Amino acid sequence: MVPSTSRPSAPVNGPVMPVLEWKFSQVFGERTAGEEVQEVDIISAIEFDKSGEHLATGDRGGRVFLFERTDGRDLCSRKDIERMDIGSSRHPEYCYRTEFQSHEPEFDYLKSLEIEEKINKIRWCETTNNALFLLSTNDKTIKLWKVSEKRLKKVAEMNLDQCCNGVLGESQPLHLKITTPWSENGSFSRVMNQILCDDFIFPPNGIPSLCLPMVYSNEVTHVARCRRIYTHAHDYHINSISNNSDGETYISADDLRINLWNMEVCNQSFNIVDIKPSNMEDLNEVITSAEFHPVHCNTLAYSSSKGTVRLVDMRDSALCDKHAKLFEEREVSGSGSFFTEIIASISDLKFARDGRHMLTRDYMTIKLWDINMESAPVATFRVHEYLRPRLCDLYENDAIFDKFECCLSGDGSRAATGSYSNLFKVFGTGPGSNEATTMEASRTPNRPSVQGTPPNIGRSLTNFARRGGRKGLIKMILI
Repeated sequence: MVPSTSRPSAPVNGPVMPVLEWKFSQVFGERTAGEEVQEVDIISAIEFDKSGEHLATGDRGGRVFLFERTDGRDLCSRKDIERMDIGSSRHPEYCYRTEFQSHEPEFDYLKSLEIEEKINKIRWCETTNNALFLLSTNDKTIKLWKVSEKRLKKVAEMNLDQCCNGVLGESQPLHLKITTPWSENGSFSRVMNQILCDDFIFPPNGIPSLCLPMVYSNEVTHVARCRRIYTHAHDYHINSISNNSDGETYISADDLRINLWNMEVCNQSFNIVDIKPSNMEDLNEVITSAEFHPVHCNTLAYSSSKGTVRLVDMRDSALCDKHAKLFEEREVSGSGSFFTEIIASISDLKFARDGRHMLTRDYMTIKLWDINMESAPVATFRVHEYLRPRLCDLYENDAIFDKFECCLSGDGSRAATGSYSNLFKVFGTGPGSNEATTMEASRTPNRPSVQGTPPNIGRSLTNFARRGGRKGLIKMILI
């Protein structure tokens, strides 16, 4: 979905911010009537690259699909694009480019543990020599993929019937005996070789000119190759990966540890955060998300199940067991309940592009933080407040442990997150902005709909570290 026309709204402070009106743009993999969705086809990860030119999705079957933006490609220069004013008159359009099998199901014989192929996270890396690089991970293994364009070369047909005056055995033109004497890799076909050996008769006056086959390439395909495999570094399921701004390193996080990797070294990583207690019975907090700062390569942030965000400076020590800043909203005395700590668990963390603000998502709200102010968020947006009276029912069917993701627009003026019943919400983050739009991820995003409710799923027994349960997939939007 893309924003179309807009109408201005007057905030209390700051410039006038337009309120976006959303219209349907594109859909990929739409079901036909009566088609049953297979479990392996459900999308589990999605990521745009920094330029917005490419989109990658991963599914529960371990496959990665790549899409490329195609609108505006017919314009030759940047001046043409500016003259056409594409930003206001044309919607982004993406088309399918390629797909590849990133992960396969595995089995850990030492722990008697089955490792599913589901893609948990995808992260784009820096582009090199017109080749695309991305990281993909399942629960245990991270892979670095290179996707490059390859031109298919073919050899044109030889016109021996013309240069040889049609003399071939019984004076029959060559194209009637064999139409494709050359294979795609340029080798001479076995059939043609047999014909020339047995039936070919040279003309009396010789061959006036030698006609060589011509190699041409007018078809481009995308080829994916696995360049690195990073494994055997996590005892628990990987929930986050994040690229560093230096372009050389990245981090991976599970419930209790965060590891630092070098892109070129796949057999060694450095543990920089470890919150595992000496006695697992004392475990009362797990890591839920981790993200590198988009500007400063020495800074990263990670969130926890207690609703806190810790900012870490890797220059302080090799093991970052002490945080530089702690972001936590203080609970009002007497306002807590049995569910307070459960719904405070942060499921996702994102930095704004400028690195000044952070966006966090817990079960009921998304919060915008200023990294220079630790005591409270600068803004809190309520996502589905109507579910608060039903927290007891949500706890009984485990829906209270569902996870949702969040994202910020490129200019940081809006935040988006998902909800139940195929709904997503967009909030204005500017000073004094009251923008709060609820839409359905469908061809008619603005049609009236009932409030989203979680599915009724039977209660399951899980330990605290894995209590995150099912992961609600946010419907990504283009801003």
